[in-house]
Amino acid sequence: MTDPLHESIFGEPEPPTRRQRRESRRGGHRSRRKGHGVLTWIAVMMVLALAGWFAVANFKPLYDSLSAPKDFEGEGGESVSIVVNPGDSGTQIAKTLVDAGVIKTPAAFTAALEANPGDEVQPGTYTLRKEMKASTALSMLRGTGREVVKVTIREGLWKSDVYAALSKATGIPKGEYEAAEKAAASDPGSLGLPASSKGNPEGWLFPATYSFDKKSSAANQLKELIGKTKEELTGLGVNDDQSERILTIASIIEAESRFDPDRPKVARVILNRLAKPMPLQMDSTVSYGVQRRSITTTDQERAAKNGYNTYANPGLPAGPIGNPGTASVKAAVSPASGPWLYFVAVNPETGETNFATTMEEHNRNVLLFQKWCQSHPGKC
Repeated sequence: MTDPLHESIFGEPEPPTRRQRRESRRGGHRSRRKGHGVLTWIAVMMVLALAGWFAVANFKPLYDSLSAPKDFEGEGGESVSIVVNPGDSGTQIAKTLVDAGVIKTPAAFTAALEANPGDEVQPGTYTLRKEMKASTALSMLRGTGREVVKVTIREGLWKSDVYAALSKATGIPKGEYEAAEKAAASDPGSLGLPASSKGNPEGWLFPATYSFDKKSSAANQLKELIGKTKEELTGLGVNDDQSERILTIASIIEAESRFDPDRPKVARVILNRLAKPMPLQMDSTVSYGVQRRSITTTDQERAAKNGYNTYANPGLPAGPIGNPGTASVKAAVSPASGPWLYFVAVNPETGETNFATTMEEHNRNVLLFQKWCQSHPGKC
């Protein structure tokens, strides 16, 4: 016999009541609505992400173009000259360029400097073009835009020769260089000369190739040559108190020798004679004193009364007799060791020079020189 209670517990489940069915339907509906909300949120986020990417990809170039400094495009047109003064900053140069119509805004030039690090813009006059791109203007300021005149000063030239070479290259009258020298006589500092020079630039006009600004004055050009000599002396450890003596010796070496190995030996002959003491008796100093270039000198020239006649006067001449190059200056600073008291160019054409310790040796070398002169009429 079946137990009704047992069937109610372990048998078939009783059907749900009306309330249970209603609650079941409500619960399922809420679950479906919750899942649908998550999907909607994900979709919205994806749309926003795509919209952000689209904005960056398509509107950043537009933003950059709007925020970039205003600048001209292209290589420019009409030529224009501008001047960069010593000490001008990038901001000052930018203003000069804007005022001349070369670039559009100072900010464009500043941006070009930041984007293109390199050499500083040197003072000088430059030929540029109006309405140029700022980076192109900067490139020309660092390169081909500067208006310069090149001139080469050879070793051993007298100052008058240097003035003539500078005048020919720059178009500045020779008289302006002479005027600058005259002003230095009372104020050596006006050309950067030390007091020991007494305002005389002879010996201080360093032989080299120079690039001068087209508007550079005669005085400024001489200052540059003199400044180069001062750099050379400083590099060799020569101070202002020694400089005039060293340059005087170096100028004699330059005039008396052609080959670098001979220069320190000529320096030693000069110092050995000074130490004795005995007259230098250098024809090169006599020639300078009378302002006539020649291999030999006359009796009259060797008797001339001037501060450069080392036949008539003891010791060194009154100052340099020309403008020596590096090799001669180095020889004056570091002479060779040796007992020589004499030298002579036995072949002036090739520059072959013989050195001697005694008068007898020297006289034999002089005979070789005289023989060369006899076989080369008009050369001595």
